[in-house]
Amino acid sequence: MRLRRPSPVLAPALAAALAAAILLGGCAAGPDYRKPDSELPAAWKIEPPWRESTPGDSVAKGTWWERFGDARLDALEQQALAANPTLAVANARLAQARSQANAANAGLFPQIGINARAQRAAISANRPLTNYAAPNFGTVQNDLTPSFTVGYELDLAGRVRRTIESAEASAQQSQADFENVRLLLTTDLAANYYNLRALDIELDVLQRSIALQRRALDLVSARHDLGAASGLDLAQQQALLDATLTQVDVLAKQRSQFEHAIATLTGTAAPLFALAPEVAELVPPAVPLGVPSDVLERRPDVASAERAMAAANAQIGVAKSAFYPSVILGSAIGGESGTFGSLFNLPSLVWSVGATAAVTLFDGGKLRANLSFAQAGYDGTVANYRRVVLTAMQEVEDGITGLSALSRANDQQRRAVGSARQVLDMATARYEGGATGYLDVITAQQGLLGAERTAAQLRGQQMLTAVFLVKALGGDWGGASTLADGGAKAMKGMKQVAAK
Repeated sequence: MRLRRPSPVLAPALAAALAAAILLGGCAAGPDYRKPDSELPAAWKIEPPWRESTPGDSVAKGTWWERFGDARLDALEQQALAANPTLAVANARLAQARSQANAANAGLFPQIGINARAQRAAISANRPLTNYAAPNFGTVQNDLTPSFTVGYELDLAGRVRRTIESAEASAQQSQADFENVRLLLTTDLAANYYNLRALDIELDVLQRSIALQRRALDLVSARHDLGAASGLDLAQQQALLDATLTQVDVLAKQRSQFEHAIATLTGTAAPLFALAPEVAELVPPAVPLGVPSDVLERRPDVASAERAMAAANAQIGVAKSAFYPSVILGSAIGGESGTFGSLFNLPSLVWSVGATAAVTLFDGGKLRANLSFAQAGYDGTVANYRRVVLTAMQEVEDGITGLSALSRANDQQRRAVGSARQVLDMATARYEGGATGYLDVITAQQGLLGAERTAAQLRGQQMLTAVFLVKALGGDWGGASTLADGGAKAMKGMKQVAAK
């Protein structure tokens, strides 16, 4: 086999392709991504006891729930992070997105491969003639063809670079989505936990009220036996006790539902999980506010929406690059022979080098439709980003005003409980002295029970609103205390998701 020199026409073509690559190598179709500006207020609309704090971003973030000072909640949060299946799904999606980004980056490098073909074939003697002067003969022969190939796409229009840009932004978006799932998991667990603990307090109030009402029933029953109390007084007290006992079962049902939710969040089957009742004072910790712009850096859903814009912007470039020629350089070297012994001899050498260029001349508007699709997708991500930012501002402001209002309401309700207890003492004394009917005692008992249950519910709402505010801020960070009556240190925050 005689070696051939490269065609004199091929060399100029390759040189032209390489020159075009050098000239266009720094260009990429489509607009470069720029993060849009957001119109944010300079400060939160706050009222005492709030004040702004300076975030300490150098402080380690992640275990914000530890600032609530509840060892049982800490253990449940760690269990949820280790065993929750929803978080495992988010982690798997993050791994997939990172793998896709790595696959896209492979487009920057040549694709190198080894091919081999070995076959034994029979050629027909009755096949159509290609030359009437040369008759056909039937043959049976071997064909051994190993080869080494190299291919590389010249990224003239930036298709590969925009694809990489989109894949990397999508991977960063998946990272933000993972952090968002983590934040939602930990805050949902804390919310269910404090709902359950608030019910523990309310059930304790009911049990104490039941004990009080039983003693009152014994007193009325004794007075009734002596003829000092009417049957109506006895019936009214019994009806009040029965109604209170009914409320115990209602609250127990609600508690079991929160207990089952906690079991699921921690990756435990509900029948295997139990959380013992506990009555303790619920005091929300201080939550550092910072300034509104901090929310854009801290909330993972905001970061996810911003990365979605970057990925969609890159897809515009990918769609635009389809209007330009694609050029692929390829080369191969190997051997071809009928016997293995002569396969690596010089006459068996085969090689090729060349370039393939392709451009679409007419497609019925397909490429332009794809470009319009990509641009519309980007416009949608911009609108979604603005929606997420506005929602974040609303949620933080709701949390701030909610905690302030609940703090004042809780103080007032404590005074209301004291007043209701005093009314009951006075009504009981007046009844025993014969100055009033037993209806006043019944009314006072109901008033005290309602006041104490309202106080328990307000304490639970304070804890839930504090958790809600932590979620609204995207987690929290170490810093100065901001809630004067909280009496707790500023909480740590979730891991910050970088914009890029």
